[in-house]
Amino acid sequence: MEQAWFRRGADGLRLAVTLLTAIPLPGPRPKDGNGRPPAAPPAATSRFSRDYGSGSAGQGPPAGHPEAPGARPPTTATAPPAPTRQSAGDAMALAPAVGLALGAAAALVLYVFQRYWHAGPLLGSVLAVITLAALTRGLHLDGLADTADGLGSRRPAAGALEIMRRSDIGPFGVAVLCLTLLLQVTALTQADALGRGVTSVAAAALCGRLAMAWACGRGIPPARPDGLGALVAGSLHPAGPAVLSALAVAGSSAYGLIFPVAMAAGLAAGLLLCWLAVRRLGGITGDVLGAICEVSTAACLLVLALS
Repeated sequence: MEQAWFRRGADGLRLAVTLLTAIPLPGPRPKDGNGRPPAAPPAATSRFSRDYGSGSAGQGPPAGHPEAPGARPPTTATAPPAPTRQSAGDAMALAPAVGLALGAAAALVLYVFQRYWHAGPLLGSVLAVITLAALTRGLHLDGLADTADGLGSRRPAAGALEIMRRSDIGPFGVAVLCLTLLLQVTALTQADALGRGVTSVAAAALCGRLAMAWACGRGIPPARPDGLGALVAGSLHPAGPAVLSALAVAGSSAYGLIFPVAMAAGLAAGLLLCWLAVRRLGGITGDVLGAICEVSTAACLLVLALS
C-alpha cells in the first residue's frame, strides 16, 4: 500500500513538472504483471534471413532493405502510458509545490543580482520575471494571450474557442500580455524597494499555481472534449485546494500580514477569471489555466507592492 501511494505521488509530481515547467521528465517505464520491465521481443526470422542466411560474402538481402548490412534496425521502444484523470488530478494538486520551486528559482536570481552585482530593483525584477517565463517555456503567457483573444472577441463559445486554437496572437492578446508583464515587473520592483522582493516573487508564483488547482475543482467543466482542460477539469476535490491555500496563507503570514492579503487577492482574481471563462466558454481549457496563473501572479504582486 505504501509503495502504491509513493508511486502515485511520484507519478503525479513527474507529470506536474512536465506540464508546468520546461523540464520534460521521462514517464514511468511500462511493467509486466510481476512489476518488472517487459523483456525485449525475440528477433524475428524474416524471409530474407531464411533465404540468404547470416549474410556471408555473396549473400544477404539486397541494398536498401531493413536487414541489409549497415541498415538501421527498427526501433521497438514502448511509448509511456498516457496520463489518466487520476494522475492529472494528482499533478494539479502538486502544482503549488512546483510553483514554490519556480518562485524560489526566480527569487534566487533576484537576490543574486541584487546582492552581488548591484543590478538595482528594476533590472533584478525583469530578470526574475524572465526566469519564471523561461522555466515554464512561456506556456502560461501564451495561454494568457490566447484567452484574452478568445474572451475579447465577443463571439459565442464555439467561435471564441476556435480563435484560441490558432497559433497567432491578435492585438487584444498582445495588449493584455504586455500590460500583465508590465504590471508584474513594476509591482515586483516596488515590492523589492519595500524590502520584500525575494519573498514576494516566491509567494506570487505559489499563488498562481494555487489558483490553477482551484480551477480544477469538481463542478468546473472543460470547454472542449479534448486537450489539457478535459483531462484536469473537475479532477480535484475542493478540500484539496482549500487545505493547500490554508497552509500557504499560514506560512506566508510569518513574513507579514500583507502576504496573506496578497495571496487572497491573487486567488480571488484567478477565480474571477475562471468564472468568466466558464460563463463565456462553457468551461476551462489549458489556455485558461495559464491565464489564471498569470493573472493571479500579477494580482498578488500588485498587493505586495502597496505599503
